[in-house]
Amino acid sequence: MTLVRTIEQVIPSHSTSDGDGVKIRRVHGFDNAAFSPFLMIDELKSDDKKDYVGGFPPHPHRGIETLTYMMKGHFQHKDHMGNVGELRSGGAQWMAAGRGVIHSEMPIMEEGELHGFQIWINQPAKNKMTPAQYHDFQPETITEYEQQGSGLIRLLSGEIRVNGSLLAGPLAKTGVPATVADWRSNRGDSVRLNVPSEHNMMLYVYKGAVSVADKSLKEGELALVSKGEAMEMTASSESGLLVFVGEPINEPVVHYGPFVMNSMQEIQQAINDYNSGVFDTY
Repeated sequence: MTLVRTIEQVIPSHSTSDGDGVKIRRVHGFDNAAFSPFLMIDELKSDDKKDYVGGFPPHPHRGIETLTYMMKGHFQHKDHMGNVGELRSGGAQWMAAGRGVIHSEMPIMEEGELHGFQIWINQPAKNKMTPAQYHDFQPETITEYEQQGSGLIRLLSGEIRVNGSLLAGPLAKTGVPATVADWRSNRGDSVRLNVPSEHNMMLYVYKGAVSVADKSLKEGELALVSKGEAMEMTASSESGLLVFVGEPINEPVVHYGPFVMNSMQEIQQAINDYNSGVFDTY
């Protein structure tokens, strides 16, 4: 008998700002093993340019991967390694900070609606001091699955089985297996997902409401779900939901600003390296 996953905990997102005053909705789980390998989910959503025009000027990272998904909007990535990439509506970009990266993400758009996500993914200890990497994925490269009565799945990374069909996203080189998918649905649509039973799974509703068994999840809420081989969801309205599935990293997590390491000693080393200009030499 297949064990179907259920909602165990609902966490509301909260309003904050980052970068140069960019308004976001955030859910983080640095100290929550059920989040692993994910660390934080930021939703950027506004139709007022003053909420995002400042962007994210140059800043450092060490020890994490970031996956940025742009539903509406147009940003430009630049980093100290010389990478320049454009993140446009429907596309995504991935960066593994490893031992250190300095990057910026600045809006190219001057008006209009912005809606997107930045997802922090932890790196296992063995990868935290490896060279940084960057790759962008234009909208046409995102894997899509659409079926009447089941809505549209856009798969950004990893693998997932949707109504029995195995899908693979364009991003497949995360430090540990990590799947991120976007489910867009109309009222009454339902979908069945199969994922590795030992992996953690989370759901975040960014539009409308979705029901899982006898529980409802609404806009701005994240659900931690139980272990199991399958997840069944039904849209209570026109909805949008991100699915996160990943292999947990059973290691200590120490977080300080843009750095995520395994000990305070490593955090202090990251601060010293950045302040002394070591990041610029990588």
